[in-house]
Amino acid sequence: MKFINYLFLGIVFGVTLSKAEIISWYRIYEMFKFQSFHMYGVIGSAVITGLLYVQLIKRWKIKNTDGVVIDIKPKEKSIKRYLFGGIIFGLGWALTGACPGPLFILIGNGTLVMLVVFCSALLGTYAYGKLKDKLPH
Repeated sequence: MKFINYLFLGIVFGVTLSKAEIISWYRIYEMFKFQSFHMYGVIGSAVITGLLYVQLIKRWKIKNTDGVVIDIKPKEKSIKRYLFGGIIFGLGWALTGACPGPLFILIGNGTLVMLVVFCSALLGTYAYGKLKDKLPH
């Protein structure tokens, strides 16, 4: 039954992103050309909201849906891994016109070419899973 709640939340999230034009290629293009604050405002507010919620989770020892306290461990500080991952993420975003988050929303809105991007993302995830032990972390 709890999966129905997640499905409903995902639908609401998708409709919100659609109505706010977050999935619009033109909005993303404007952002990369520094012509509009729209996307920077959305991304900035998401970062601030995430920071606040992580602090609340840590301080109040909030539990997950299974009743287990959420334990957020500090990440290893390595600039190379974030730089490499960010470059791959940015190239993918630039080539497709969409970050991975709204792929389902774009497909749901009828942008069926995103099925190719979705399949490529699945293939890339699978390849990483197979190769992760051989990659430098």
